[in-house]
Formats: sequence, structure tokens, C-alpha cells
Amino acid sequence: MKNRLAEYRKKHALSQDKLADHLNVSRQTIISIEKNRYSPSLPLAFEIAKTFGVLIEDIFIYEEEEES
Repeated sequence: MKNRLAEYRKKHALSQDKLADHLNVSRQTIISIEKNRYSPSLPLAFEIAKTFGVLIEDIFIYEEEEES
């Protein structure tokens, strides 16, 4: 799953620390999400979307794996 979290975070002038504090997660969690190393839980994804006033689909882009 790809995401546009860094784009939205920067657009709203939020540091990784400030966003992490707001969401009650670690800065490392925000870094991992932004680098596509970690997919957030559904409740966290909803909270992230709510923070920016957008739909989950605006931030998180699901890509199906191609079959071999």
C-alpha cells in the first residue's frame, strides 16, 4: 500500500513529531508509514484521514499485487 502521508503532513506544516503526538503514536511509526514500511491499523488510518479532513483513500492507495 502506498500513501501520501508526507505530502499531507507537509501541506499542513506538521512535523513528524507533532503528527505523532496528535495521533498518540511514536515518531518512528510516522516515519515507517511514510516510507511504506508499515501499514497502519484501520482505526489509525481513519484518525490520520480525520486529522487532515480527507477520506482514507485520499491518503492511502491500495495496490493489488500482480499475479505471477
